[in-house]
Amino acid sequence: MFYRDDRLALFIDGSNLYAAAKALGFDIDYKLLRAEFMRRGKLVRAFYYTALLENDEYSPIRPLVDWLNYNGFTMRTKPAKEYTDSLGRRKVKGNMDVELCVDALELAPHIDHAVIFSGDGDFKPLVEALQRKGVRVSVCSTIRSQPPMISDDLRRQADNFIDLEDLREVVGRPPREPRPEGTRPWPRETSEPSTPVAAEE
Repeated sequence: MFYRDDRLALFIDGSNLYAAAKALGFDIDYKLLRAEFMRRGKLVRAFYYTALLENDEYSPIRPLVDWLNYNGFTMRTKPAKEYTDSLGRRKVKGNMDVELCVDALELAPHIDHAVIFSGDGDFKPLVEALQRKGVRVSVCSTIRSQPPMISDDLRRQADNFIDLEDLREVVGRPPREPRPEGTRPWPRETSEPSTPVAAEE
């Protein structure tokens, strides 16, 4: 499904991709992910979408966001909303679906192939709209977790389904061990941090 002359764009639903990788038991190396799709075609843009808790003193996803920003990804972020559910539990909500759809439709005239990293069935109308504009659409998630992380409707609509498990050897690394207190964080120059979940859909 990939051709060397294809103009490609990646649309990464951060929390959804993280959940799929976590279900399969590995972390995504975003440097390798970008390199893999540069190899598959002419990469026009790689978008990454996530909501951030702005009022926390330290956001665990901030180092990843900063690393991606400096390493060839176009970042789309917005403040996550905190609320307390009916059982008194603190919840975080941050949905970036609209931002992803707007970017994909705006970029459609300039690309041949869109790769959406999400299993969210809400993206089925987006896939249909891109296809009507002559863009081929691949969706990357997994059916090898329990339960599967991709909506059946979305998988059927896509031109091509990429199971994240099949990319494990190319873009994955084992989950990190928790860092002992008092030790230095990851070296920014050698690799990016693993992705924490920023928000619930």
